[in-house]
Amino acid sequence: MAESRKKTTRPAHISQADWDAVDSPPLNDEFLAKMRPVKEAAPELIRKRGRPKSDAPKEAIKLRLSQDVLAYFRSTGPGWQTRIDETLRKAVKSGKQQ
Repeated sequence: MAESRKKTTRPAHISQADWDAVDSPPLNDEFLAKMRPVKEAAPELIRKRGRPKSDAPKEAIKLRLSQDVLAYFRSTGPGWQTRIDETLRKAVKSGKQQ
């Protein structure tokens, strides 16, 4: 396999001497054959993405609210959807319905 290297531009914060001192192994067929996915070679390096799984996950729904109610909760800042949920939860626990 003929070695072909992509010419890279040296970042300004790295001296030419340091740039030239780096010895990267050639990416030949033998080297590539030994490569393994990170999840096999070093699974401890894999980070789970996103939020942790909840014991009681919420369900996304479409809910039509009055404009004034929505404006009120939105005006309270970030977390307004959680505050709507808390308000509804209190109403359910108190048994208040119209």
